[in-house]
Amino acid sequence: MRLFANANYKFIEKRRTAYVVSAVTVVVGIVAMLANVALIGSWQNYGVDFTGGSLVQVHFNEDHGVGPVRDALGGASGPEVTRFDGENEFVIRAPLDEGASVDAVRESIEGQLEAAFGPGSFDISRTELVGPKIGAELQQKALLAILFSFALTLIYLAIRFELRFGMAAVIATMHDILITLGFLALFRVEIALPTVAAILTIVGYSLNDTIVVFDRIRENMAAKGARKLDQIELIDRSINETLPRTVLTSGTTLAVLVALLLVGPAVIRDFSLVLILGVMIGTYSSIFVASPALVEIRKRMGDGDRDRKKRRPQAASV
Repeated sequence: MRLFANANYKFIEKRRTAYVVSAVTVVVGIVAMLANVALIGSWQNYGVDFTGGSLVQVHFNEDHGVGPVRDALGGASGPEVTRFDGENEFVIRAPLDEGASVDAVRESIEGQLEAAFGPGSFDISRTELVGPKIGAELQQKALLAILFSFALTLIYLAIRFELRFGMAAVIATMHDILITLGFLALFRVEIALPTVAAILTIVGYSLNDTIVVFDRIRENMAAKGARKLDQIELIDRSINETLPRTVLTSGTTLAVLVALLLVGPAVIRDFSLVLILGVMIGTYSSIFVASPALVEIRKRMGDGDRDRKKRRPQAASV
């Protein structure tokens, strides 16, 4: 990419400004989470999958597609509709208001579908009450998946690179997740299964972007004469060398996600929105959080030269 072919930006010099931007964004997100606890009783706006509600399975005599069924129930603001098993089978997850019964929800859905498709065009196969226990299990498994990814990343980078690289990568990924969760809390985006999938995807994307930059840093550090160079200058050079790849990869990914957001079905809009945010934050953090974190860690823990000198065999005294 010619635009960044000879880039020579001083990213590390701007790290303190980046620290302030990241700190303010994280604090705003935490305040939004606390406000949600006070206003809606939960730090996030959880959907039916997490809070519980009613599940209604409907079988149509003809295939109408997900869109018309969702439109009949209120469109994007209506209950979640997903295709189930066969082409004419749909599952509708609707919230259950306090004091309302599952039968009342079923009758409401039945009435709306009859108004749109006519009586006798469908039959309701089953109606169930979805308990919040499933949501608690999902939260626990999502948290475990993220913690496992941190642990495995730390182990991989400690073996492939150094422990310092692994610590910096984990810090950057935690930064990305915190800001994403803060955004979801601030705008009260409904947390459903696709949202959890998007957050886990962000973890993978952010780590991949960070590892690409770290790989170039490691290569440049191992080059002949690199130890005589200023480490900040060397890391800046590494970021600039990977900048064309970073911009091109993030740009094309964002183009696809924006297209999905604008012309895709309503059911994946939140998923696309979270991924767009995640890609932008992941790109920012790989440059302005992960690499500066590596600089700070190396300042505090050393750059490894002392350890290598200790391990270097000494000449025998005569």
